Amino acid sequence: MWKHYIIPENIEALSSALANAKGQTKIIAGGTDLMVEIRNGKWPELETIIDISRLPGLDQIWKDEQDLIHIEALVTHSDVLQSPILREFAHPLLQACYRVATPQLRNRATVVGNLVTASPANDTITPLMAMDAELVLVSCRGERTVSLRDFYQGVRKTVLAPEEFVKEVRFPALKLNQQGSFIKQALRRTQAISVLNCCVLLNMENDIIQKAIITMGSVAPTIIHAVEAEEFLVGKRLDVEVIKEAGRLAAEATKPISDVRASDDYRQYMMQVLVEDGLREINDGTFTKKVPFKPVALDTREGSYCPKRDEWDGETIETSINGQKYVIDSAADMTLLNMVRERIGFTGTKVGCEEGECGACTLFLDGKAVVSCLVPAPRAHLAKITTIEGIAEGETLHPVQQAFVEHGAVQCGYCTPGFVMAAVKMLQETSCPDRDTIKEGISGNLCRCTGYYKIIEAIESACEKMRN
Repeated sequence: MWKHYIIPENIEALSSALANAKGQTKIIAGGTDLMVEIRNGKWPELETIIDISRLPGLDQIWKDEQDLIHIEALVTHSDVLQSPILREFAHPLLQACYRVATPQLRNRATVVGNLVTASPANDTITPLMAMDAELVLVSCRGERTVSLRDFYQGVRKTVLAPEEFVKEVRFPALKLNQQGSFIKQALRRTQAISVLNCCVLLNMENDIIQKAIITMGSVAPTIIHAVEAEEFLVGKRLDVEVIKEAGRLAAEATKPISDVRASDDYRQYMMQVLVEDGLREINDGTFTKKVPFKPVALDTREGSYCPKRDEWDGETIETSINGQKYVIDSAADMTLLNMVRERIGFTGTKVGCEEGECGACTLFLDGKAVVSCLVPAPRAHLAKITTIEGIAEGETLHPVQQAFVEHGAVQCGYCTPGFVMAAVKMLQETSCPDRDTIKEGISGNLCRCTGYYKIIEAIESACEKMRN
């Protein structure tokens, strides 16, 4: 998979590691894209991974005196959804992050990582482009700032130099007269990349549009603007005819291709629909209701078991699993999933898709539910891990486990550990979830047998017993 794994202590060490890198080197934060690419053989000559997930001071969201919002390199999609600043001043980004994957993946995937991956189907690029974002790039030579629109050179191509990394993305906070909506069209509700997406952002004054921005994703090699539609909207009130014409003009600006997810004709047709829907949501105010006030995070933010950090030797992993300390050698080139199963013997965590889509390998990493197939084993160093074996109290099953038994919420049982882990974390996070919240909490888990009804009933029953 990789030959060397480096965990730098600070930004200076990171810059030095990049400057002195020999051979193919990749930075990893969440790893939800990179780990899939490695497994699929995209980087056969990968020499070194530099893990920045432990860098101090790069996980903040803040607004400065110039009303610029800063999202630093380690901010996850889940962090965005919990941020009052972004809910108030960057609602289109909030909407986009809510549509990304599932809670387990949002707990690991970073916004900056989504930008650097540079796929035109990535959801966060479209709203951040609309909000005129820029990136701060850092290397041993210092910092430089690049606008997001100039960052991309094509599909998965950027101006980022090999010795550089993205420290943060920043953009102006939306003003009171600015309203925006992000819309994504995908093949299913969760766990699906965009077939296409768009962000509509309007500056309004007394119902008159002063400025319009429409950015569109997955309809060209990079995110593009619907320039003619933007110009058409200025000076107009939103009504049925104006919305329809703006949608038509936006669709004409697209340059889509046909691929396994959709044809070019379908993408062009649907972009008109998406832009019209976005304008209608702004007109009737429903864009503010698209993200729950408290989305399910599957994160109780427990932190690591050992705050002491000596210089890591690159091989020995010291970690806590189910409350017991382990020191593990020769596992630095594994995934966390393989380490807990093959080296430690906790086989309750299942090997499923190994692409983060089925949820069978869900476990808790520092209080967050994650899919362990996409976590490098060295990330477990000085971390606190809980597997399905660790949630019971001795011989007494956890109420969720007991409810699964009582309600027959299993058939083949292969997916069951992942469902149980997601449900346990959800009930730690919120004691009284309704059925929609339960569905959201287990949206990162797939079952091919039960049809989900008994699973949901079991979780509802466990919730009731735990309340009593």
